[in-house]
Amino acid sequence: MSALGTPPRVLTVAGSDSGGGAGIQADLKTMLALGVHGMSVITAVTAQNSLGVQGAWELPVEAVRAQYRSVVDDIGVQAVKTGMLASAELVETVAELLADTGAPVVVDPVGVSKHGDPLLAASALDSVRTKLLPLATVATPNLDEVAQLTGLRVESEEQLREAAAAVLAYGPRWALIKGGHLPGAAVDLLTDGHEEHWLRAPRYDNRHTHGTGCTLASAIAAQLAKGSSVPEAVAAAKRYVTGAIAAGFALGAGIGPVDHGWELTRGTTGA
Repeated sequence: MSALGTPPRVLTVAGSDSGGGAGIQADLKTMLALGVHGMSVITAVTAQNSLGVQGAWELPVEAVRAQYRSVVDDIGVQAVKTGMLASAELVETVAELLADTGAPVVVDPVGVSKHGDPLLAASALDSVRTKLLPLATVATPNLDEVAQLTGLRVESEEQLREAAAAVLAYGPRWALIKGGHLPGAAVDLLTDGHEEHWLRAPRYDNRHTHGTGCTLASAIAAQLAKGSSVPEAVAAAKRYVTGAIAAGFALGAGIGPVDHGWELTRGTTGA
């Protein structure tokens, strides 16, 4: 934080989750919890609750561009996180904006919701591969998104290295392959193709995990904005998300969210 008390600024470019567990809402809660100022560019509006996504509507490209320019040109950013981008046109617009920003970019290549609802048009996958991933400081696909992007279906921890190589081939500086869908401990692999960092955490018997991907990517962006290296940022973000999953709570009739404020409500400081 500067002498004037202004915290680092982080911008999320993503969709709105009306249920508050994922998307823009999860991103801004995460940023607040980790001591940075969160700002938003909304790309799509969803009607969403604990049971799934009942509808999704993209915003016009000009609305997305205007939000982005408004924030970046006046306030500035120390990191950007991207989430749901919905269409090829939006992916390409956001990539064009990011290319001129000069801040670390965390790309969460959101393809489907926690309930399996599609959040990215199939026609947009090539734009993600060729336009967005090359701009990423860190790309954070889960195993379903790895399969969407590369065709590789990971069924064992040993295959995480192969998955990372396939994602890195599209150009991000670092790939964080999230192995949460594998059996056993929750293991992720972070690599730039040279050094490897294996991140392990206990698996909690808690079904309320809505928003984990958004939360992790936003936590990484927050740590990068505070000056951490990529390995430091990812390790701190993993610790934060693990605690949030452990504290996840029931909401509605389906899958509840992680608890973004778990450290605050337990009287401890942010990571």
